[in-house]
Amino acid sequence: MTISYNWLHSYLPETIEPERLSKILTSIGLEVESLEKYESIKGGLQGLIIGEVIECNQHPNADKLKLTKVNIGDTEPLQIVCGAPNVATGQKVVVATIGTTIYPLNAEPITMKIAKIRSVESYGMICAEDEIGLSSNHAGIIILPNNVVIGTNAADYFKPYTDYIYEIGLTPNRMDAMSHLGVAKDVCAYLSHHNKKEEKPKLPFDNSFKADEQTLNIKVSVEAVDACPRFSGVTVSNITVKESPQWLKNKLTAIGIRCINNVVDITNFILHETGQPLHAYDAEAIADHHIIVKKLPEGTTFTTLDDKERKLNAFDLMICNGNEEPMCIGGVFGGLKSGVTNTTKNIFLESACFNATNIRKTSVAHGLRTDAATKFEKGVDIANCVNVLKRAALLIKEITGGTISSDVVDLYPSPKEKTQVALKYHYLKKLSGKNYHPDTAKRILLALGFEIVKESIDELTITVPYSKPDISLPADIVEEIIRIDGLDNIDIPTSITISPSVETLNTKEALREKIANYLTGLGFNEIFTNSITNSKYYTEEVLNTTVKMMNNLSEELNVMRPSILETGLETIAYNINRKNNNLKFFEFGKTYSTTIAGKYTEKEHLALYLTGNNHEDEWKEKSNTNDLYTAKGIAAAVLQLNGITEVQFLQQENTLQITNGKKELGWLKEISKNQLNNFGIKQPVFFIDIDFETLLNTVSKQKIVYKEVTKFPAVERDLAIVIDKAVTYDAVQSIIKKQKLNKLQSTRLFDVFESNKLGASKKSMAINFTFLDEEKTLTDKEIDAMMNKLIDSFTKELNVEIRK
Repeated sequence: MTISYNWLHSYLPETIEPERLSKILTSIGLEVESLEKYESIKGGLQGLIIGEVIECNQHPNADKLKLTKVNIGDTEPLQIVCGAPNVATGQKVVVATIGTTIYPLNAEPITMKIAKIRSVESYGMICAEDEIGLSSNHAGIIILPNNVVIGTNAADYFKPYTDYIYEIGLTPNRMDAMSHLGVAKDVCAYLSHHNKKEEKPKLPFDNSFKADEQTLNIKVSVEAVDACPRFSGVTVSNITVKESPQWLKNKLTAIGIRCINNVVDITNFILHETGQPLHAYDAEAIADHHIIVKKLPEGTTFTTLDDKERKLNAFDLMICNGNEEPMCIGGVFGGLKSGVTNTTKNIFLESACFNATNIRKTSVAHGLRTDAATKFEKGVDIANCVNVLKRAALLIKEITGGTISSDVVDLYPSPKEKTQVALKYHYLKKLSGKNYHPDTAKRILLALGFEIVKESIDELTITVPYSKPDISLPADIVEEIIRIDGLDNIDIPTSITISPSVETLNTKEALREKIANYLTGLGFNEIFTNSITNSKYYTEEVLNTTVKMMNNLSEELNVMRPSILETGLETIAYNINRKNNNLKFFEFGKTYSTTIAGKYTEKEHLALYLTGNNHEDEWKEKSNTNDLYTAKGIAAAVLQLNGITEVQFLQQENTLQITNGKKELGWLKEISKNQLNNFGIKQPVFFIDIDFETLLNTVSKQKIVYKEVTKFPAVERDLAIVIDKAVTYDAVQSIIKKQKLNKLQSTRLFDVFESNKLGASKKSMAINFTFLDEEKTLTDKEIDAMMNKLIDSFTKELNVEIRK
């Protein structure tokens, strides 16, 4: 939120230096994020002097230059070379002397130095308007009236507006501070508490309001009372719409508001002064002199001020004329045909209170994030609608020359009762950590506008001002007292006593922790990526079941991710672009989808990403490049870590499906080059996606079984077989499992060899077999029998040849 120092000071009882005010604001919870000096003319015309041209002759060496002498009030006139076509003797001009810095529009600042122009020295510059930032005019030098005193500072003559601008990081609950007057009330409460005397803001409201005549009465009907609990208005006639006075333009421009005309500028001024949005209607657009506040049927079309036709929702609150034609989206945006124009003569001025939830829904649905909508979303002071309306009407009357042509119309059928909160003093001490005297607490609350209803030895019952709708609990009252006392004044205890609680992780968290620790030990880094991503990553088919954002923060973040892969690739691309090429990432994250019936589902995943080398080169060992087999081994290891030893990898096109019996646990693959090109990645990436929910269910059903470590030795045998190149190791393992050899503990493929000597379509696999009997030592005869059984099955089913 933007606050003007000068504007704020017009409501304060005493002058406070900008830096001290910044500290006060931060101390009371209105954190100042930045404090910058504002100048309507950059540089503030500092160093520029009014002078008089006393001589003007042709430059001896240039046809288009003049050699002038300018009197600026010093003893010696300045010799200045000037190229302006309109320079002449006797003119009063603006002079930039040596050492002065000027700030031209759309150009870099220039500091004046003695310059030699066509062999003639020049001791300054006679300025045009664009050269000192007054305007974009470069037709010639500035020529001032003859009565201007020579030697006058240009800043004193032009009087550029200067100010200090605060950017305040306002929390959403502080609607009471979303205006200059609201901030002034907080500052005065702070001063009252710390100066030990009552300090009140200078309120702009007075009791001089009255109707000048009764020539333009507008009837108002509110049908949607739930969406508009209060609606007030008044008419002003015979106005002249024109440019705003300079003081008004200065205030608005300083806080970044574009000036439009005097009527619109006054409504913007009141908005930032009081926090109450207003809207002005051209009275000629109000058919039958009747305003109806209602909701129109779904799909009704309405053209807004930005000349866009919009289809209304059934929940949109509309301000309509007597013909029930919409003129404005209540509290959000005006209509094209009812706004104030340069030809408007009579207006109806609206000051209302709209339901915050209703405004938020409409604002989001139409993508209209206006200042008015923002204020109404947070809540406005329902009790102040009429006071603000009268203040605005008097300003419009004064500035536009109009007359107030009706009494105030105020529809407030169900006046809101003030919220009551009871605060116990021991609770105040407990929550704040500070022992406040009851009188101190009462003074702070009274300075903030609270009213004391009832008081006892240990409790205070108060009513909350309408300007603070967020306050409803004793903790809220404690916060208000602490704020005004100063957040920096909270005592820091010398010791903190806590009772740590040790909780056993549930099965899900324990499994995540176990896997994370294991992967970290393998050199992986955990990442957390955004669940909201860019729809451009996905095909139309995928987007049909994707959850789309209704109020996306940006054009790039517009869907909930249907796949976890793409957000991980963003992270990989980010690292590779910064020369971090060897990456191993893992992430526990969710994906989201929907159905045509509108049912939403989310699924949890364990995702692993590998790219580059599996480790850095070392003096004793060179690194290896991560590949599909590395990914397959890691996937199997993660599952075996959790007791899932029976794992199959089934080839399906370019993907390996990971299964445990009939259960599908996930998949892994090498990412295609086309997909990598979308992220600017030029090195292979391998991706493992494990269904974490299925993994959790599988692990939860397993029983942990302990058995004694055998005292008998295991026996290993190696076997080399020659088979067709098309036969996979999975096919070999499948045959081994069919033999149901209970004493076969494990198998391991340790070599694959291809050579023309074996045959054009042949390859050799070398397999290690480990046998173990837990009750006795195996004999050669027993081992040979098992090996022969394996060889026979290989020969019969795969037509292998045994290498000897």
